Amino acid sequence: MGPHVVPRQLVWLSRWQAVCAWGASVQHRTQAGVSRIPSLLSPAGALGSSPLVRRSSSSTPPGAPKVVLTQQRYPVTRLPFSVVSEEDLAAFERILPGGVVTDPEVLEASNVDWLRTVRGCSKVLLRPRTSQEVARILRYCHERNLAVNPQGGNTGMVGGSVPVFDEIILSTTLMNRVISFHSMSGTLVCQAGCVLEELSRYVEERGFVMPLDLGAKGSCHIGGNVATNAGGLRFLRYGSLHGTVLGLEVVLADGTVLDCLTSLRKDNTGYDLKQLFIGSEGTLGVITAVSIQCPPKPRAVNVAFLGCPGFAEVLQTFSSGKELLGEILSAYEFMDAECMWLVTHHLHLASPVQESPFYVLVETSGSRAGHDAEKLSDFLERALSSGLVTDGTVATDQTRLKALWALRERISEALSRDGYVYKYDLSLPTERLYDLVSDLRARLGSQAKHVVGYGHLGTGGDEHHGFCWPVAQGFFKFEHRTVTVPPTWGDGNLHLNVTSEAFSPSLLAALEPYVYEWTARQRGSVSAEHGLGFKKRGVLSYSKPPEALRLMQQLKALLDPKGILNPYKTLPAQA
Repeated sequence: MGPHVVPRQLVWLSRWQAVCAWGASVQHRTQAGVSRIPSLLSPAGALGSSPLVRRSSSSTPPGAPKVVLTQQRYPVTRLPFSVVSEEDLAAFERILPGGVVTDPEVLEASNVDWLRTVRGCSKVLLRPRTSQEVARILRYCHERNLAVNPQGGNTGMVGGSVPVFDEIILSTTLMNRVISFHSMSGTLVCQAGCVLEELSRYVEERGFVMPLDLGAKGSCHIGGNVATNAGGLRFLRYGSLHGTVLGLEVVLADGTVLDCLTSLRKDNTGYDLKQLFIGSEGTLGVITAVSIQCPPKPRAVNVAFLGCPGFAEVLQTFSSGKELLGEILSAYEFMDAECMWLVTHHLHLASPVQESPFYVLVETSGSRAGHDAEKLSDFLERALSSGLVTDGTVATDQTRLKALWALRERISEALSRDGYVYKYDLSLPTERLYDLVSDLRARLGSQAKHVVGYGHLGTGGDEHHGFCWPVAQGFFKFEHRTVTVPPTWGDGNLHLNVTSEAFSPSLLAALEPYVYEWTARQRGSVSAEHGLGFKKRGVLSYSKPPEALRLMQQLKALLDPKGILNPYKTLPAQA
């Protein structure tokens, strides 16, 4: 069912070569003598090109079967919304001259999710440029009882960004303007349609970084990131968007513009309304602008890619990294051997280390290269000498950093080329994080092509690092305090993926509700960072009590009484 994994060999690494030559290979001894794994510096050890992942729906690829309509595949009934008429199209054209799209070929891309698992049948796509245009559109739709599907980069994993039936697609693509950037505080204010990669480039040119990074950064919009509370690869260092987003501008269902676009980090006046919309997936309002805090750009970044003999060693290596790397540890990602097989087989990337049951990517980010190098060297020496790590390589050069990150970031792309993908995004106690993968391999047997697990550690954390981001050197005194929260290391984020040749109702029945029941028994979350969208809305009760569900439904009814905003998403269907 998966790639052959070579058992742990009697191999140990004599010493880490990174101290003297960053990017150098790791030397290890075998019974046959001393061998050297190719460095990332050499062509033989290169990972090849590592293009940024650009997820987007597109026209049906040549030879690919057309995606089945969501309403045909899933048991869902259209709610009594109005149908778009010629009069409606004329009204939209008056609001958005030249911004109304009805061409079926153009609409095909926006009706299908990038995973090609769900498809709507919308007949109209609207492309506003300003929040006032969004307000006029929603005011009109509210009066006419027309359902609206907000859409950013359409990179979501749970069917939240495409219509289920014929909802109007409201795209933020043309809302891509940076409004302001404060070079002292690092506060960025921009429209919701700005692409994350372009924002990253913009702030990095000014000495800062975005507090989130995703594999889909080349396509995803910051408004969509906020609407889904995207986690991503910098969560360990900078936390969630609930903490880094300072303010929002949101248009409500009736066209009211809620301007909470503050740039203040301290504002204790009444309810923090922006938090309602972070993670609401476009069901409470349409985010049109974002104010976000950007931390200073690290002066020294190192990435180590390591092979581990088992998941217990993955956890112990993480524990050692937290202890020895401390404040410079910015990412800790893991992937299993089947993930490596998928990216090498489907994407033709090359592994820089010998075959291992598990792989770990460790990133450090700091302000002093020498200091960080010494700490990383100490960490790696301990991991290697104790047998937690059997092989590895280190990079600091931007090209090689991206090449190593590509192995992790492009797993989802590789999975999409393996067949139909059943995706699960779970928060679980770290000590049980990988157990579900092993359990499912035994449960599913030959029904599945691959059952893989990868993700992040330290997303919940047993430690909270009380750092502040200095707005200018000397303005703030840095103080670091660590608070321990027993009894575990907190939660980890497992991306559990199962592939098959095609969609299989029997395989789905074997997976669900089994995966959700297993997660609930561990007091985990059925969605760590992807949201609920259309696909997961019916399983919210596995993570939230009935009282919480009722309150969510009351908030939805208060802010969107007609239910026109992203219907059939996030909340369970009401009888």
